[in-house]
Amino acid sequence: MEDVQMVKRIASANEAVREAQQGNGLSSEPIHLGHRLRRLRRDKGMTLEEAGRITGLAASTLSKIENNMMSPTFDVVQKLVSGLNIDITYLFGQSRGTEASGRRSVTKDGDGRVMETQVYRHRLLATELVHKRILPFVTRIKARSLADFTEWSCHAGEEFFYVLSGEVCFNTEHYEPVVLGAGDSIYIDSGMRHACYSTSKEDAEAIWINTG
Repeated sequence: MEDVQMVKRIASANEAVREAQQGNGLSSEPIHLGHRLRRLRRDKGMTLEEAGRITGLAASTLSKIENNMMSPTFDVVQKLVSGLNIDITYLFGQSRGTEASGRRSVTKDGDGRVMETQVYRHRLLATELVHKRILPFVTRIKARSLADFTEWSCHAGEEFFYVLSGEVCFNTEHYEPVVLGAGDSIYIDSGMRHACYSTSKEDAEAIWINTG
């Protein structure tokens, strides 16, 4: 019965979230993901412990994210999106909720929503579209060695990585590391643990596309 009541609260809160998103514009400025997460959790009437159970994340981790003491990895973001039953654009873009057939999205140079961690700086594209089958973003690779990573990425789906500038060393579970330069690309099963770091003097930049 408790689980059923929680599902009802989540469904009701999601409707409120969709209404709150209407009419908002886009900005290329970084957003306060922690503030949005806290507001979403409270709108759903959940404690940190309850949110932790449905996302598979520790309550302490959620608290750090909400208080902007921790930048979540892409894997953590996917757990939030899946567990809280929301579209990723709610966390990273103020969306109009476009879902009609024949839709399109134009992102001008420098626009998009920024998600930054210690090792990557992602700029999410087409953030006004919800329920996308792919998640495209431009990534600046800040890491310089595997020692910079506290953990490798591992999540559901597949992904495509195309180097725009610089050089990277792309590491995947089960395979030898591969060095990729501008114009090179790699397509992987996201379920393999993976991480990449820049081997060039400047931060490398790449187009990264994940299945949603």
